Amino acid sequence: MEQSTPWEFSDDRGRLAVAGDRPLRIVTYIQAGATLWDHGIRPVGLFGSQHDGAAPDPAKGGELPLAEIPYLGSGGALHPDTLLEARPDLVVAVTYDGEQVYGLEPKTALELEAHVPVATVAVGPGRSLAEVRERFAALAGSLGQGEPLVRARELDAAEDTLRQATGGAVRPRVLALSPAGPERVHLARPSSWPDLRALTEHGVGLLQPAAGAGVNWSTVGWADAAAMEPDIVLMDVRANAARPEQLRSDAHWRAIEARSRLLPWNPEAPCSRRAHTRFFTLVADTVREAAGAA
Repeated sequence: MEQSTPWEFSDDRGRLAVAGDRPLRIVTYIQAGATLWDHGIRPVGLFGSQHDGAAPDPAKGGELPLAEIPYLGSGGALHPDTLLEARPDLVVAVTYDGEQVYGLEPKTALELEAHVPVATVAVGPGRSLAEVRERFAALAGSLGQGEPLVRARELDAAEDTLRQATGGAVRPRVLALSPAGPERVHLARPSSWPDLRALTEHGVGLLQPAAGAGVNWSTVGWADAAAMEPDIVLMDVRANAARPEQLRSDAHWRAIEARSRLLPWNPEAPCSRRAHTRFFTLVADTVREAAGAA
């Protein structure tokens, strides 16, 4: 008879998550669940953040079959008993500051950890995209799953393609943003986002907002965004971001839309080789098109 051994994982808050056996029933923050799905792990329940509502955000869900996996709620409305009703062996979430379990109120996280191990992966400014990806891979590996070797080769090829696309004489100007509405827009500070830093490292010409308040975002009017004259706009597609059709009452947005290629950007995309291959390939294709049209 095969003897079970204790399972443990040292998470990115410096805490050791321990279980008597390898966890099988896993409840996750939706981004973490989408990442684990790409590694072959199916969550038994999902939860959102304070920015989410009563239904899961498809942008954060990646390839998850959202209609088949229970969504347990989000933010302050999420009660620990609701999570525990899913009978999890493990809860997996992300952390931006290395301390808080993102998506859960501190009191909720504390009560939850009294009943079930909780593991977090850091996705904030202190981590490179590759480091985030490898931490999720390590967690998935501890749970008995991993990405096929072909995924690593596909990612290498996508990174090469991106570097080739950005190595020409024309370097398109790229602006990452999250629309707040017709009057205001959040401009991403590339150094604060692992995926945007990775694009910069591969030669993408990301525009920097002016120095000022806001660690991750600079919140300005659309006139300021239009003045940066982007050739490509990486546009937040999460449910809490305004859609292009909601912005067209503003002349400055219309000017951006007329001159720029709009590219979907998910600041909470799955952190897997598969997802990053798709992202790099999409950016490379768009950079090549924009450079050729210049």
